Amino acid sequence: MYKGYITDIEGIKIGHEQNYKAGTGVTVLVPPQGNTCAVDVRGGGPGTRETDLLSPENSVQGVNALVLSGGSAYGLAASIGVVDGLEEDGLGFKVNSGIVPIVSQAILYDLDYKSYKIRPDRDMGYRAYKNASKSERRQGIIGAGTGATVGKALGMDYAMKSGLGSATIEIGELKISAIVALNAMGDIFDYEKAKQIAGIKKDGKFVPSLEVFKNYLARPGQLNTTIGIIATNAILDKKELKKVASMTHNGYARSINPVHTMYDGDTIFSLATNKIEADINAVGSFGAMAMSRAIANAIYYSRSIEGDLI
Repeated sequence: MYKGYITDIEGIKIGHEQNYKAGTGVTVLVPPQGNTCAVDVRGGGPGTRETDLLSPENSVQGVNALVLSGGSAYGLAASIGVVDGLEEDGLGFKVNSGIVPIVSQAILYDLDYKSYKIRPDRDMGYRAYKNASKSERRQGIIGAGTGATVGKALGMDYAMKSGLGSATIEIGELKISAIVALNAMGDIFDYEKAKQIAGIKKDGKFVPSLEVFKNYLARPGQLNTTIGIIATNAILDKKELKKVASMTHNGYARSINPVHTMYDGDTIFSLATNKIEADINAVGSFGAMAMSRAIANAIYYSRSIEGDLI
C-alpha cells in the first residue's frame, strides 16, 4: 500500500456517505477558500455537472465542493444536497440576492453491482457534505468507491471488487495528492511494482482484457468510468491546472488498460490551494505518480462485501 491521503493538503475536507446494501455512494471534497480548479474529461461516456464552468476562459476560478458519486446519471442528484449544505453554511459565489454554491461533479456507473433502483440522491449528498472532515482517511469500499468494480470485459461474473484509493507525494513543502474511485473495464496494474493486481479473474487467473477484445468477446454496453481528483498546495491558475489534470491522466494510462474507451467517462478534477510556489511540470509529473498510487490503493484497500466479488 502507498502512503498518504488527500486530506494531507492543508484545508481540504473529505466526506463520505454510502448504502452498502445498494452498493453505491458519494464522496465530497470541500476545499478551502481561495482555491482554483480545472478539469479534464476523457472517454466516450462522461456524466458530469458544472465542468464547463472550470474551463480557463470562464469566470469562476474555484469551487465550493467537488463531488464523486456512483449512480450513473441518477447520481448527479447528490450535488443538490451538497448545494443545500453549502448554502446553510453561507458558502458560495456572491450574487445580489445571496450566494450560489459552486459544485462540480463526476459520476461512475455502478448500477449493475447490487441495486439498480437505489442511487445517490439529494439526502445522500447532503450527509456526505456534513460528514466532511480534515481527519478523514478511509479508503477501499467507502463513498464513491462503494459500488466500484474492475475487469468487466467478460461481464460481472468475472469482475473484481475495487473501491476508493488515495495517495500523497511530498517534496519539501510541496504536496500533491490524489483520490480516485476506480471503476474500470480493464486490467489494473501497480505501475511502480510492474505487476497486475486486478482485472478479469477466471479460474483463479487473470485474463488480459485485450485478449478478450481480440476475440470479440467483450460485452457491448458494459459501462464503467474512473473518476478522481488531484490536489496540491502549489500556486496554480486554471490554465495551469488544466495541464496538470491532463498530465495526471497519464496515471490512469499507466495503471488501467484499456482506458478512456467509449464505455468510460474518465474524469480528473485538478485543484490548487495556492500556498507554495512550484513548477507546473513537477506538479503534473508527480500528480500522475500520485494517481497511479491511488489506483493501486483502491485495490489494496478494497474487500468483498457479503462475499459477492473477490
